Amino acid sequence: DAVPEVEDAPDCVKFSEFKSDITFENADFKYKDSDEKVLKNINLVAKKGETVALVGNSGGGKSTLVNLIPRFFDVTSGKIMIDSIDVKNYKIKSLRKKIGIVPQETFLFGGTVLENIRYGNQHASVEEVIEAAKKANAHEFIEKLEQGYETEIGERGAKLSGGQKQRISIARAILKDSPIIIMDEATAALDAENEHEILAAIEALTQNKTVIMIAHRIKSIRNADHIIAIKDGRVIQDGNPNELAKQDGLYRDFLRSREEISGWTINN
Repeated sequence: DAVPEVEDAPDCVKFSEFKSDITFENADFKYKDSDEKVLKNINLVAKKGETVALVGNSGGGKSTLVNLIPRFFDVTSGKIMIDSIDVKNYKIKSLRKKIGIVPQETFLFGGTVLENIRYGNQHASVEEVIEAAKKANAHEFIEKLEQGYETEIGERGAKLSGGQKQRISIARAILKDSPIIIMDEATAALDAENEHEILAAIEALTQNKTVIMIAHRIKSIRNADHIIAIKDGRVIQDGNPNELAKQDGLYRDFLRSREEISGWTINN
């Protein structure tokens, strides 16, 4: 019976094809019943085909920023545009259909492996589900389950490991085949072996897509075209990763804080 806070505008249009870019223009955001802005005067552009990585400390506003694109919330002021049209003027269902989301904490439903992957495209054939699972490096472990793709995985995927759940989540996104991918560091809490498998799955998912990712590890941003460094709700740095790595600032600090774990070094 609850009434959604975000609804279709009276004269909204269907979002049928992603053509050029996602643009934040002087975007501010604060949560309902709060006086404090979480995001302040955000200006950024993610061009079609680019991988844009958001870096910064916890609580800086990265997750809020990506949640504004599919209109889980609406900006308080300013605007977010896709192909020069304000996202508020797209039909919500058509907008979200064009956006695939891989969260850090995967949500799976009680049911079978097949049903959970097919949630990305409920009209997909079994063969298409299997193909998506293969691309996500999930097919091999699924085949070893007691009933393969018909195995009941338990509420929230209780019978699967963290790495297995992530690969099913990525298979779901691959099957959906959306032109825009939003990703919250899918490898943040995984061991090295699982990380390798999932990075390969992410590569399959993001090929020829426009990707906006929240990054916690260096490996996940090695192919980024564009870095956005965020602190206290503001964009502090915006640019090419190679250029920003040579400059003092938040992105260089991000690299330094992780080089011991990753084995990378930064040359002066």
